Amino acid sequence: MIAITFALRAESSRLTTQLRAAKIDQQIVLVHTGVGQKHCQIKIEEYLKNSRPDYLISSGFAGGVTEDLRAGDLVLAENFSDRQLLSTAERVLAGQKVRTITLFTAESIIDSIAERNKIVKEHAAAAIDMETEFITSACAAHGVRMLSLRVVSDTPHEPFPAPPAVLFDIEAQKPKSFRLGTYLVAHPTAIPRLLRFSRQISRARKNLTDALVRLLETDLLG
Repeated sequence: MIAITFALRAESSRLTTQLRAAKIDQQIVLVHTGVGQKHCQIKIEEYLKNSRPDYLISSGFAGGVTEDLRAGDLVLAENFSDRQLLSTAERVLAGQKVRTITLFTAESIIDSIAERNKIVKEHAAAAIDMETEFITSACAAHGVRMLSLRVVSDTPHEPFPAPPAVLFDIEAQKPKSFRLGTYLVAHPTAIPRLLRFSRQISRARKNLTDALVRLLETDLLG
């Protein structure tokens, strides 16, 4: 059995259908951890206490912090991945646009260019997320091998269409629809940015789904 974690169902929404079409869905368990340390640690510990997958793939979206990454690029986190699994993933995904990088797990949603530059300088990271460090720690504690594969959803040149506090409520673990609607009424120029971001996310989700299915179909990671 192979476990794949995502923070939210919005990140994994294409994968279930693709796995079923490839007839490998019975071998896969999707685990949704929630966004951020508080929710992620509870969910991943709860899962690993009751299940022992052959290995786990920590997946989902990541924010790019360097100039050379673009939305839709795939990233393998060298600092959070089992060496053998990483080497195999690099080989299997060689034909796709995938980068092996250092990933940094942040405490909050990072939006500003200044914050992104600070992370590059202090942590030599190319991308950020909010869960992988905690998933890695839980896997190590339970003796489960892990691979970190994510897709870039936003970058300094392709930022969020509105402030993070407007887009998502971490405590409630859901989008802030009313607040976003109010923001768009007050800032109508943000509407085209929101539409572009929606297309950006759709492309990123497709690239990630295709990469995961390719990995799982090869059966090389076992």
